[in-house]
Amino acid sequence: MAHQNLSEAVRDLERTGQLVRVSHGIRTQLEVAEIQRRLYRRRAPAVLFEHPVGGQFPILANLFGTTDRVRFLFQHDISNVRKLVELKSDGGKALKRVWRYTNLPLLFHRMWPRHQSRGPILKHTTTLSALPQIQSWPLDGGAFITLPAVYTEHPDRRGWMKSNLGMYRVQLGGNDYEPDRECGLHYQIHRGIGVHHAAAVRRGERLPVNVIVGGPPALTLSAVMPLPEGLPELAFAGVLGGRRVGLVTAANGLAMPAEADFVISGFIDPTRTKPEGPFGDHLGYYSLKHDFPVMTVERVYHRPGAIWPFTVVGRPPQEDTSFGEFIHDLTGPAIPAALPGVNAVHAVDEAGVHPLLLAIGSERYVPYAAERKPQELLTLANAILGQGQLSLAKYLLIVAKEDAPDLDVHDIAGFLRHLLERVNWADDLHFQTRTTIDTLDYSAGQGLNAGSKLVIAAAGPKRRTLATEVPSGLTGAAVVVPGVLAVSGPKHDGVPAGAEYEPHFVQLCDRLGERPDRVIGFPLIVLVDSAPFVAQSLANFLWVTFTRSNPAADVLGVNGFSHQKHFGCRGPLVIDARVKPHMAPPLVEDPAVTKRVDELAARGGPLYGLID
Repeated sequence: MAHQNLSEAVRDLERTGQLVRVSHGIRTQLEVAEIQRRLYRRRAPAVLFEHPVGGQFPILANLFGTTDRVRFLFQHDISNVRKLVELKSDGGKALKRVWRYTNLPLLFHRMWPRHQSRGPILKHTTTLSALPQIQSWPLDGGAFITLPAVYTEHPDRRGWMKSNLGMYRVQLGGNDYEPDRECGLHYQIHRGIGVHHAAAVRRGERLPVNVIVGGPPALTLSAVMPLPEGLPELAFAGVLGGRRVGLVTAANGLAMPAEADFVISGFIDPTRTKPEGPFGDHLGYYSLKHDFPVMTVERVYHRPGAIWPFTVVGRPPQEDTSFGEFIHDLTGPAIPAALPGVNAVHAVDEAGVHPLLLAIGSERYVPYAAERKPQELLTLANAILGQGQLSLAKYLLIVAKEDAPDLDVHDIAGFLRHLLERVNWADDLHFQTRTTIDTLDYSAGQGLNAGSKLVIAAAGPKRRTLATEVPSGLTGAAVVVPGVLAVSGPKHDGVPAGAEYEPHFVQLCDRLGERPDRVIGFPLIVLVDSAPFVAQSLANFLWVTFTRSNPAADVLGVNGFSHQKHFGCRGPLVIDARVKPHMAPPLVEDPAVTKRVDELAARGGPLYGLID
C-alpha cells in the first residue's frame, strides 16, 4: 500500500534494508549536512538520526537518495500517474485502449482532498527554536528548512482548487528575524506563490501561509513537480500517494495535511521584507543576502513521533538530482504534446539545471529547401523559453531530429559533438538581452533575476571535423571533448569603466584571429581560470562554463561581427567562464567539520561502512 505518512515510509524502508538508524548524537551545525552529501555520493541507504545535537526531534537524511528508492516509495501508484500523463499527451488513447483506463474514476476521486475535523498534526505544538537547526554550509545565514512544502491559497478565490504547494526556502533564524516569531520565506521568480503574494499586495491584506515538513512522501514530491497551470499539487499528491490527502484547519484558517509531521503556520504581511540568506544553493555557490518576505509565525504544530526530513543542495549532483530523474521519467512523454515539434528537453543537472537546456526539435518548415538551416527550431526555442521554469534558462542548445533520429538528449557529449559539427556561428546565435534569469544566478552581476539568454540552433549536414589535440604554440590550453578547448587566462578584474568587455577576453579573441588556422576543428573555446580543472571531466566543463558566464557580456568570437543587431563570428565562439568579481563565492566545506566526519566514518566510528 501507499504510505499514509512519513513514519510508514520509514518502517517500509527499514523492513527492506533501505534505512539505517544512528543513535550517536550527530550535530545539526554543518556536520549532518556533510554526512548527507557523502551518503548521496555513495548511494547509501536513508539514515534516521535518532538523537541529533541541535533539535528535539529525530532527523531523516537521504530519503530520496537514489532514483530506485524514489520509485520504491511510489511503486504502487507510478503507473496511475503515467496514465494521466498519457491522457494529457494524447486523449485519444482512452478510446483506443479503454481497458487500460478503467480506474480513471477512482484516480479522479483521489485527486479531491478530504477535509476532516481531527488529525495527528493537531496533537502537539512546539516552537521554531525546538526544531532541528540544520545549517548546511559554513557561510549560511542560519538554519534552513530544505524540504518544505509551502502551502498558500489565492486571495481572490480561497480553497484548495486555487492553491499552490511549492518547495521554497525557509530560514528558521539568524539575521534580523525575531526568535520564535519570524522566519524567512525565499521564493524564486516564476513561482506559483508569487501570484498569490501579488494578489495579497493588490488587496492590501496579509497572506496566510502553512509550511509543511514531512507527511506522506507524495506531498514532498508534488511540491517540486512542474504541473500544468490549474492542476493543484494537492490533487497530484492524491494520485501519486494512492489516497486522498486528508486536510485539517490550522489556526490561521488555512488547510494543512492531517498526516504532516510539522506545520509552521502564520502569514506574510505583503508590505514587510527582511534580509534572507546567504544560503549555499544548487548552482554550487552561495545565494547572497537579499530582502525577501518575512513570515510571522502564529503556531508550530507537530504530530506524535514526528520525524524531520531534510536534504542538502550544492553543486550537482545532490539528492535533488534524484527528484529530477524521477520527474523526467513521469513527465517526459508529455513534452511533445505540450510543445508540438519538440521531441525532448533536458535541463542539464551538472550545469546547475537552469543555466543550460538541451533540446531536440523537428525542422519541417521547408522540406524542399536545397540548403537546410534552423527555421522551425527557432520557433520551438521561443516556445520552450515560454514554459514555466524552462523560461529561466540562460543557454538553450537545440538541434534537428531529422539530422540524427537516434540522438539522445541525455547523451551530453554526443549532443555537443553533433551540434558543434553543424553549427554556423555566423547565423546560429540568437541573443535575448536584459531579460530574466534564475534568482540564484549571479553570473550577470545585474541584480536578482536579471541577465541574458542565448539560443544556439543547429540544423543541416556536418560542416566540420572536430579536433582532439591542443594546437601547437597555444599555451595554457587543454582539450575538454572533441571540438572544445579550455584556455587558462589571468584573473578577471572586472570590466573597466567605459569598456564593453573585459580586456583579456578581447585580447584572446584578437590573438586567435591572427592565426585562425591554429584552431580549426575547435568551434568552441572557453576562457577559464584553470584549464586542467575544466578539462578534467565533462561535469567540470558544464559547471564552470554555464554557471560563470552571462551570454551578453561573456560571449564573443574570433572575427566577430554585428550586422543589423545580429551578432555572429566567422571563427570559433569564445566564452569567458572565469570567476567574475561580482559573483557569489563557491561552496567549500569547513575543514574542521570534514575532519570530524572522517572520524565518525573511520573503523569503529558510528558511521563506519555508511560513508567514506
